[in-house]
Amino acid sequence: MPSHTFVLNGQPVTVEAPDDMPLLWVLRDKLGVTGPKYGCGVGVCRACTSHLDGQEFQPCTRSVKDCAGHTVTTIEGLADGEVLHPVQEAWLTCDVAQCGFCQPGQIMTAVALLRRTPNPTDTDIDQIQNICRCGTYPRIREAIKQAATRQGAKP
Repeated sequence: MPSHTFVLNGQPVTVEAPDDMPLLWVLRDKLGVTGPKYGCGVGVCRACTSHLDGQEFQPCTRSVKDCAGHTVTTIEGLADGEVLHPVQEAWLTCDVAQCGFCQPGQIMTAVALLRRTPNPTDTDIDQIQNICRCGTYPRIREAIKQAATRQGAKP
């Protein structure tokens, strides 16, 4: 079986998997990284949203072969040790989560948005396409605005 090496949450990893295996299954089933959730398997729900070389992507639609040699960050790699990322802090402060299933993907998308647009408008935030079945969109919007304020103009 082919082996694939990439950086996962700051640590180099090598995993044996078929070239066409979706990265989501490699993360969850082979590496035990369960933050990215399986929702639809076609990149629509965005529950698995993570970052590839700093850009958001859906690992359910990317093969492990395509990620070899790159840097993958999941929700598990977002905090700096015990210090939460400003978006994670805002999520807690604003009590965003209900069921919590989509929240890792929501947070990773919000972080990517704030890297691109440090002071997003409601229109910018409304462009986020992650699906939340609980409908916590107003709290998500508030948390993103709060995180933008906490981190200033820094990505």
